Amino acid sequence: MVSRVSSVTSLGGKGAYDWLVQRVSAVVLLAWVLVVGGYILLTDDLDALKWQSLFASEWMRVFSLAAVLALCGHAWVGMWTVATDYLTPANLGRAATFVRLLFQLACLVVLFVYFVWSVRILWSI
Repeated sequence: MVSRVSSVTSLGGKGAYDWLVQRVSAVVLLAWVLVVGGYILLTDDLDALKWQSLFASEWMRVFSLAAVLALCGHAWVGMWTVATDYLTPANLGRAATFVRLLFQLACLVVLFVYFVWSVRILWSI
């Protein structure tokens, strides 16, 4: 018997779309890390005021928000993959579907809270 994994909770419902989300989000995250890392390395006497002024600029807020969105998308596709690969009837029996949906719901709630918290931090400076 071949089991078919439902793509109801997949980000795009298609493997190629999810693959693309993973790759694009990884590039956005890498760019953000390089910009912030470069700022840390190239700024003399980095203090709280300089750090705050960096994140007070509109372009950095938007860039950071894009990075947070990329992180959420990247994490969602990754956790969905973990759920569908390891939370299966072969591993969990009949409760697999319930456990998988509960796990995905918990991931979704955590990512939503993380996103809202990040927006609040970015726009409260």
